[in-house]
Amino acid sequence: MKSQMEIILEHARNICLALPEAMEHIDGFGHTTFQVNGKSFVRLSERTGLSFKSDLETQEWLLQKEQFLKTPYIGRHGWVSIQSPSDEDWAELKELIQEAYLHAAPKRLVKEWIKLHKVN
Repeated sequence: MKSQMEIILEHARNICLALPEAMEHIDGFGHTTFQVNGKSFVRLSERTGLSFKSDLETQEWLLQKEQFLKTPYIGRHGWVSIQSPSDEDWAELKELIQEAYLHAAPKRLVKEWIKLHKVN
């Protein structure tokens, strides 16, 4: 039986590593992070679960939902955490992680992403 963190990591890997030039990295605190161009956009830890970068507006909106919390220490920069995502949370989390990636990605990758995902 997989632990909650193993399940979160599996979902996060599937979403993050499908993004152009995204890499998995273990940071100095032993947390699994996902980065693009050396910038983190997702972080996993036992204490906060899944954390991701967002803008302050999105963060404020998410914090009104009971499952989300402001990430300790880096929350002032827009980071949001979810401790134990349910199966129903993953569709929304996929979109939020993709947005987090776009916040961290260099302009050329953002342009490429927009071009590939343009709705006709």
